[in-house]
Amino acid sequence: MPARRIAVYYAWSRPEETGVPLDVIENRFPALFESRRMLYPRFEELSDPSRFDQGIAGFLDHIMRQNFAAFVKLGEAITGHPVVEIERVGGDGRLVPLVRATLEDIDTLIVISFDSLRTRQQASPAEVDFVRSFLSVPDHLLFVGPHHDIGEEEPGSHEELVARQVADFLHHGDKTIPPRQGFGGFGRSLLTDLGVPVENRFGLRPAAEPDGTPSPIDVDASLDRLHLLSGVPTFNLHAHLPHFERMAGAVATLDVLARQKIDLAAPPHPFTAGGRATFDALLQSKPTTFAGTLLVGDATLWSSTAGGVDSLRSFWTNVVGRPSREGHR
Repeated sequence: MPARRIAVYYAWSRPEETGVPLDVIENRFPALFESRRMLYPRFEELSDPSRFDQGIAGFLDHIMRQNFAAFVKLGEAITGHPVVEIERVGGDGRLVPLVRATLEDIDTLIVISFDSLRTRQQASPAEVDFVRSFLSVPDHLLFVGPHHDIGEEEPGSHEELVARQVADFLHHGDKTIPPRQGFGGFGRSLLTDLGVPVENRFGLRPAAEPDGTPSPIDVDASLDRLHLLSGVPTFNLHAHLPHFERMAGAVATLDVLARQKIDLAAPPHPFTAGGRATFDALLQSKPTTFAGTLLVGDATLWSSTAGGVDSLRSFWTNVVGRPSREGHR
């Protein structure tokens, strides 16, 4: 069986992410020195400013990108091919779009939509056309991974906004997160223009077992046609995970493949007020939506830093080692 060809596309604009003034606390990544300060003694090995940029660029390079290094290493070990890693806009300011010339021969495309909403990353018509063509091949798999959208500025008074943001903050309990932090504009725009709009809502605290491991996910095995969740009992314990809400026609074109339990012992969140105990954690396109397969889940499903790593490795292995559909490579 031919080995898979994998690409990981980081949908951020590095100059726009790293250029935010540090006196702005909302809708930006932390600087490396802020992460070191808030999480001390974690990351103490990154404290030397002569070796490690202590700003936002240092956080992207030495924390954020490193979160995905274990998946890249596993993908290369299984396939024998380098995993292509692309920043949408790198340090030189050059846009590298999702187009055929960039991704020739790729059959597994993972879009890490960890782009701040403030940067307004949007898929272009040419990118949407390419992705639609990519998904026209039955053997192809596309994963679109936004992250959370915490403190969403819904209509209402300032007092109502602050009350919602405080509820979000107390629920997830992560003091490194500002009251407003939204990610995933590129992924959301791509999904909308593909006709399968999805919103990454909130930042929900996932449930853990008494021993501190992630609680089991609720999988609809009858929908798992590629067996991607075979031997995958859990996801991870990242403290603020989104509910993937299918909008408009996406309810009829995307299935909920897996749900994850919410930590109901955490301070209450408006999402749980109506009795919700789980959030939709992984969506999959119906067989009739695209010839290929589209998955929508959190960006941290490809990260090795939030627990459940053995289970996540099984998921990665299933994705990378899935059988080829003959005649469609």
